Amino acid sequence: MAIRNNRVKSTNDIELKDRLVAINRVTKVTKGGRTFTFAAIVVVGNENGIIGWGLGKANEVQAAIAKGVEAAKKNLIKVPVHKGTIPHEQAAKFGGSRVILKPASHGTGVKAGGAMRAVLESVGITDVLAKSKGSSNPHNLVKATIEALGELRSPAQVAQNRGISVEKVFKG
Repeated sequence: MAIRNNRVKSTNDIELKDRLVAINRVTKVTKGGRTFTFAAIVVVGNENGIIGWGLGKANEVQAAIAKGVEAAKKNLIKVPVHKGTIPHEQAAKFGGSRVILKPASHGTGVKAGGAMRAVLESVGITDVLAKSKGSSNPHNLVKATIEALGELRSPAQVAQNRGISVEKVFKG
């Protein structure tokens, strides 16, 4: 996992929208019968380059979602969104899930399924080609997608690292 320096510190001035990715009903069998609890994976984003995910567990669905939103607000990252798409191709894996993200031209839309779609739409990406390989477990897919987004570098960052102008990044 790459060292991330794109963490978002303050969440006070950001208008975040939450999106439910998956709910899992967990059954615990005890002497007195079955106990049901719920685990909810939630993604929050401002649809302008900021994204975070959280897992909430509670006895009711609404409480689990609320806990997930609070957890998601604690680990936000900034993602470079370049003209509605990602700046370059990126792959990542988490557990058994592998994801591949490719930039797409304007008008393509978000070609991604399930958990990946929720993450990509929450971050504000409108055009992208995405493929998930391996496990389709929503927990690992969300984590792999956010890891891939966290490793993206904007053209300005690349230019600064190489000590050249932003125009030369696109030409070279």
